[in-house]
Parts: sequence; C-alpha cells; structure tokens
Amino acid sequence: MTRELGDAAEGQGGRFRLVGRRRELGQLLAAVRRPPAVVLVEGEAGVGKSRLIREASIELATERHQVLTGSCHPLREPFPYGPVVDALRKADLTGSPVFPPTAGALAPLLPDLADRLPAPPEEPADAPGRRFRVLQGVRSFLTGLGPTTLVVEDLHWADEATRELLLLLARDLPPRLGLVLTYRAEDLPPGGTVLGAAYRHPPGTAGEVIRLGPLKEPEVQELASAALGPYATTALGAALYRRSEGLPLVAEEDLITLAEHSGTLGYGEAVERLQDADAPRGLRDTVVERLGTLSPQANALAEAAAVLATPAPEESLTALAGLGEEQGAGALIELLRASLLREADQGAYVFRHVLAQQVVYRTIPGPARRRLHQRAVEALRSRTPAPSVQIAHHTLAAGDRAGWLLCAQDAVDEAIAVRDGGTAAMLLRQMLDRPELEGEGRSRAALALAGIAASSVDFRTDARLLRGLLGDPRLSEEVRGEIRLGLGLGMLNENADPAGFDEVERAVGELETRRPERAVRAMVALALKESEGPAYTRAWLERAEAMVRDSGNEALTAAVRATRLTLMVCQGDGLLWESVASLPRRTEDREVLRQTGRALQNVADTAVYLGHDRRGAALAAEAGQVAARVGSSISQFLSRGTLLRLDAFAGRWEGLEERLDALLDGYPTAVAAHAERALLVGTLAASRGQYARAEELYEEAAKAGAGLLLVGPEMRAAAGLSNVHLARGEAPRARAVAERAVATARRTGAWPRAAGLLSAAVEAELACGGREDAERLAGEAARGLAGRDAPAAAADLETVRGLLRRETEPDAAARHFADAAGRWEEIGRPYERARACERRGDALLATDPGAAAGSFTEAAAVFTELGATADAGRCGRVLRDDLGVARRGPGRRGYGGSLSPREHEVAGLLAAGATNQGIAEVLFLSPRTVENHVAKVLRKLGTDRKRVAATYPGRADAG
Repeated sequence: MTRELGDAAEGQGGRFRLVGRRRELGQLLAAVRRPPAVVLVEGEAGVGKSRLIREASIELATERHQVLTGSCHPLREPFPYGPVVDALRKADLTGSPVFPPTAGALAPLLPDLADRLPAPPEEPADAPGRRFRVLQGVRSFLTGLGPTTLVVEDLHWADEATRELLLLLARDLPPRLGLVLTYRAEDLPPGGTVLGAAYRHPPGTAGEVIRLGPLKEPEVQELASAALGPYATTALGAALYRRSEGLPLVAEEDLITLAEHSGTLGYGEAVERLQDADAPRGLRDTVVERLGTLSPQANALAEAAAVLATPAPEESLTALAGLGEEQGAGALIELLRASLLREADQGAYVFRHVLAQQVVYRTIPGPARRRLHQRAVEALRSRTPAPSVQIAHHTLAAGDRAGWLLCAQDAVDEAIAVRDGGTAAMLLRQMLDRPELEGEGRSRAALALAGIAASSVDFRTDARLLRGLLGDPRLSEEVRGEIRLGLGLGMLNENADPAGFDEVERAVGELETRRPERAVRAMVALALKESEGPAYTRAWLERAEAMVRDSGNEALTAAVRATRLTLMVCQGDGLLWESVASLPRRTEDREVLRQTGRALQNVADTAVYLGHDRRGAALAAEAGQVAARVGSSISQFLSRGTLLRLDAFAGRWEGLEERLDALLDGYPTAVAAHAERALLVGTLAASRGQYARAEELYEEAAKAGAGLLLVGPEMRAAAGLSNVHLARGEAPRARAVAERAVATARRTGAWPRAAGLLSAAVEAELACGGREDAERLAGEAARGLAGRDAPAAAADLETVRGLLRRETEPDAAARHFADAAGRWEEIGRPYERARACERRGDALLATDPGAAAGSFTEAAAVFTELGATADAGRCGRVLRDDLGVARRGPGRRGYGGSLSPREHEVAGLLAAGATNQGIAEVLFLSPRTVENHVAKVLRKLGTDRKRVAATYPGRADAG
C-alpha cells in the first residue's frame, strides 16, 4: 500500500509547499499587477518555472484577472502561432467583452470563439501584412478581455513565427496585459536571446527578468519537513540536497519515492536508502526506481509515452505499447498515481516533466526504441490529417535518414501552405545540417530558408543564418546569388546598413547569367544608391532597362519603370508628371499593379520634399488605394506616413506625435519611418524651445538617414540640427553640420530636395563671417535648381537671397523674404511662411517699423495657432521691446471663400476619387467631420462631387 505525503506537503500549486520562491513570486505578481508588463522567467529544467506560474495564476484568479497559458513543444505540428492560439482559446468570454473589428482576424484561428468575434477582415496578400493583421487581432482580443496575463511556457522551443508575434506584441502591449515568458537559457540558439536580438524593453512598461536558481540546503530541508513532518531529519534533508543539487523536481521525486515505500519500510532507514541508490544520483534514480515498482504493462506504456514525447490520447499510448484496452487503462492509472504522467489538455497524457521523459527514453534499449519509433510512424500515418512533423521526427529516430528527408520536405510544404514559417524554418535548418542532402534538394531547402529569414522581424539574428548558407560550397553560384540578394536587401530595408549594397552588387554577378530577372531586382536596388551620385545610379538603371527591354516580362518592366520615376522625382524632373499619369492603373496583372502603387508612393513621398504638397497628398492617397487592392500592407503604411508628414507641414500639429507613434506600432523596424518621426517631432520640439530634445531627435534622424537609400532625410536632419545650433548661438557647430550635408547635396545633385538646408547653411556661414562662401553656395544652388521643378527649394532660395542682402540692402532683402512667404503659402506650409514673415519683419526693423510690426504680428499669430511657443515668444518680444506694439490675443484665421489647408487636402482626395470613408481613414478624421469638409469644399468650388476633379485647381494632374 502506498502512503500519501503528509498534509503539510499540500500546496496551492501541487503536492508540495512552495519553498524558496516567495521573493520571485512577489516580483512576478507585482509586475503583472502593474500592466503593461513583460516578465521573463529563466531557469533550467526542473527548477520550478511552471510551479511559479501556477502559484501566481491561483492568486490572480481571486482578483478577477484572467491567466491564459500556452506552451511550446519540440514537435508541434504546423499551425501558425500555435502556443499563443492555444492560450487564447482558454479565454473566458462570459462577461461578453466587446472586441474591435481588428479582432476578427483571429476568427479563422479560433473557430470555437468565432461567433463571438467580429467578421474576419480581408486578408492581405503580403506576408508582413498578414503578420501585422494577426498582431492587431491578438492585441485587440487581449485588450477586450480586460485585466489579463498571457503566459507562454518553454519559449526556447518556440518557432520563429510565434517568437516574432510575441516580439511585436511585447513592443506595444495592451494597457491591461501582462506578458510572461518562461524559457531555458541553455536551450536557446547559440548567441540568441529569448525574443531575438531586435527586442528592447519598451519604455513605460513594467518588467522583470526572474532567474530561478537551485534551492539552498535549508530550503530543501523545509520542503522535506513540509512533506514528511517529523520524519524529515536534518540528515535526510542533507541527503536530499546532495542528491538533487537543489533542483526542486529531483528533491520532490525522491520525497514521493520515500512516501511510497514508507508503508512497508517506514522512514527509519530513509537516509540510507537515498545514499545507497544507484549512481548517477538525481532524477534518473528516482524515476527508474519508481518504474521498478510498477507492472510490466505500466512500464510499456511509459516507454510509449517517452517515445512519442508529446501529449497523446490514451488510445494512441495503448496501441503503441501493444496493450489491450483494459490493460492500457490500468497501466495509465498506475503511471498517473505514481506521478510519472499527468493529464494535459483535451484528454491527452504526457510526462510530468521533460526530464522524466528523457530518463525513461534513455532506459529503452536501442533496438526496442527503434521499433517503437517505426510503430509510431505507422500509427501516425493512419491519422487524418497525418502529423507530418511527428512522422518526420520518428522516421529519423528509427534510423531511416533518406525517408526522413522526404518526410521533412512534406512537413515543410505543409507548414508553408498554412503560413507557419517558424516550423518550416526549424525543419529546413535540420535538413541543411544533413550531409546527405545534395543537389536540387539542398538548393531548394536553402532558398526556402533564405526566403523565410529575409522576411523575419528579427533580421539581425537571421542575417547570421543567411551568411552561414553563403558559406556552403555545395550550393550553386546562382543559388548563392539569390541568398546574397536576400541578405543585402534585408540589411538595407531592416537595418539601414549600407554594407547591404556590397552584397547586392556581388549578387548581380552571381545571378546575371542564369537568373537575369533576379539580377534586375538587384540592379534596381543599386540604382537607388543615391549617395554614389547621379552617374552611378543612372548606370545601374540603364543596365536594368537594357535587360528588360526585350524580356516580355511586364512585371519586371514595371519595377524598372517605378525606379526611373523615383529617380526623376528626386531630380525635380519636370517631365515626371506626364509619366506618372500614364502608369497602368487598371491592369489585371497583380504584380504590375503593385509596382504602379510603388511608383505612386515613391513619387508622392519625394514630391512632398520638392514642395508639391497637394500633388503629393493626392498621389499618396491613390498609392494607398492601390496598395489595398493588391494587399500590400507595407505600401499602405508608407502612404499613411507620407500623409502624416503632410499634416506636419500643413500645421496640423495637435496630436501629431501620438499619430506618428501609432503608425510605427505596425512596423517597429521601419528605419525610414523612425527617421521621419524624429525629424517631425524634432521640429515641434525646436519650435517650442526644447532645444536639447530637438538636438537629440535630429541626431537620431541623421544617424538613421545615413543608412537609407535616398539622401533626403539626412539633409533634412542636418538642416534642423543647424537651426538648433544657430538658435543657441553656436554658429561654428551649425556650419560644421551644414557643410557635411551640403557636400552630400553637391555629390548627389540633390539640390531640388535641399529646402531648409540652403538657408541654414548660408545663415551659419554668415554668422561665422564666411560671406564669400555663403554667396558661392547660393550661386551653386541656383545653378543646381535651374530648370528643376522644386517649389520648396525655390522658396528657400529666396530666403537665401534675403539673408545675403539683409545687412546691406534691407528693403531688397525684405522683398525676397516676402516672396519666400508667398511661395510657402502657395505650397501650403504655414510654419515656413511665418518664419519668412518674421525674417521680413527683422529686415524692416530699421527702415520701416510699421511694416515690420505687421510682419512680426502676422508671424506671431501663426506661431501661436500652431503651438510654436518659442517662436511666438520671440516675435512677441520684438513687438513689445523693439517696436512698442502690444500684441492682440490669438485668433483663428478665416479663409472666406478660399479653401483652408485642410479643405485643400479634402479637395485633393476628392479629385483622386476617394470616398468619405477613405478620406476619414487617410486624414484620421471622423466621418461626420469629413462630411462637413466635403460640403464646404463643394460649396466653395461651386461644383458637385462628380465634377470636382475637373474644377479643383490643385488636382493631381495640375501644375
């Protein structure tokens, strides 16, 4: 008869009292009670990670706080985001939570809850878009649940897709969510971290890294005393500690064994029995000893469970063990009572701990083990659907390497079909590790793995994998070229690493002969390496055009055409607009249409640099519409980014920083978008006198911009940083920064995008006494802009001319500043117009105080309305101290029968064919507000919706 452990052993989370973990339990609870929080629980197998989670879950349950737990397994079948989905399935929806529409993306993954979720949205065509849609769905679902902790256990076994989802979720947690991840550090990939190299703990988020170590000897003594009461002598505690080395699982297994034997042997010789146990000490002894007390049928069933290694139903275990139904049931009950197996979800059974499973597996003789694996393969093949990953595992374990390669490829195909890139990547790595994989099979596996890695969120980690593939001498030159191209583009797109260009250029030589279409893709990327200058980019573009000219490949031709339009707009080419108008917009070829969308977005984005703000708005809106048609979420993201920049330029500053942050939540690794955010928020900070923050943001933008394909962000960052230095009276620093950016403009011919930089550089030169250099720069810029369609640079050039004449010819300088103000007003940038008005007033201070007062008053009013407090204060001081004028209170400007800046945007979108709902989404307005704007636009234009494109003077095809 088996004696139970003493009552003192009963704990909330299992058969043993929790000892030695009170501090860690307090850390865990404190973090998840202050959401949002990310808690990482690290520790070796058997150290008590799951027990800590159970104890916390029990306590949180009393606080109406849901705890949803999913686990990663080494042999999980292909299913996207399986551990997270397993956890979400357990959500309690009895409170009828209300979920936003984006939660509908989870309906296909949670069929049992689908009737409680919104309808699934249309699925994007591209992998990043699908990933973002699932992330939005998970985030919305967890937000709707209220106070919740999501636990994912054994993350060292997680597939890449699950890890990426958790990485993105951890970066932007719902406000009432705690995310708890457990893992073994020793089982992570070499040099890897639990969420990958891309993870940084987000600011404003609570968090802990809890590292569980072995128990100390007094804690093992406490564990024994709780279990055995007065029988737990000091000597027994010391023996338990020596055998377990402080590992709670091993000590608990020994205590279970002692309790089982106490019915016949008592506790009198407990120490001796522990000391006399066969070597090696620890868990192996306790597990083997316990099996020795069980029936042959129970031992057979334990071996079957050890071979399967995943939760399995009673019928499968019984069949694999070769037992009858009654024998199997009896054997299973024995193993459950012996605490070797436990019941997992949905009536499946698994070892209580992975260490115990490993011990039993290693005790099975080799021939018997191989036969069990062979029988497992036969049994698993009979299932519908057949679990391909498990079949591949058992095939290899049975010694059939050739068969395993075939099974593994089937499993890869299945994983890719259900878009589970993580499982596919794991299997592909295993395949490539096998020397017998040769020829076409090896090439196919390498390319598939490279494709998965290139689209990964954590590209820095996967770049190591791609470099490793490049070192495989068994791959053909063209396959290495494909992999190298993926590596180079990933380095450029994800990390803004200029070294990516070197990889892309090498890929051209490897691909040009046998895979010319991929070589063209590389040439197109090199044609955008603007830092090398126009001759370099033109040479690569012409080379790509020559290769596609007679190819008959319309999609490839469209890609090259989009690149040519990008370079044309960068140079302010006046012939651009005719080419944009002729882009194919009604084609049925999805890839051609995608390239049209790319061209529209690239042109829109750079047109805004040039000062074609209304054109840029219309083209960005159209690009977003095309992106929605082809399912390109990244293009939709870029379109929204361009429109947010236009919001900043048009003076819609309220809530701008929050809108930028919300945009970046979808693509947190987008370097260019982060640079743009830093530039725009830096401008806001500088206008408010927050110069330290502005300097930090502009430097952040400059660092990011230096690695981008095009030089526009780098030059804008330099302009902003120079202005900050000038505002602080640091003219030499301003000149040093501006000189480097001017050298970039000179080398690349980027004068059409140098608005802001020209005036900052000239002002810095003048402040340092470099009039000749300032005049030389002005002349060079004027020549560089001759014949170019660049309204913003032209306006800035007028400011430059005013700066040069301010000291000697103030009236002439004032006229240049007034001209600049008029140009900025035409473009639609009130902040720049106000700065030009202020400069005009400064020029007229001595010669025409009345006119100066008018200019300062106008500038101050605009600055005040925008919230540019430092700029408004500066103008106010001049009015008060130098001109003796008392400022009127701020008032909102009226536009009469003219369109306001916001109405211009609405009109542009109407001209492009946007619906009210589309306008609301693009401009982040409510439908009611859009209705009011549309009504005003149509009334002021004297037209109806059908004729607005022909009536609106700022339509996309107008000058």
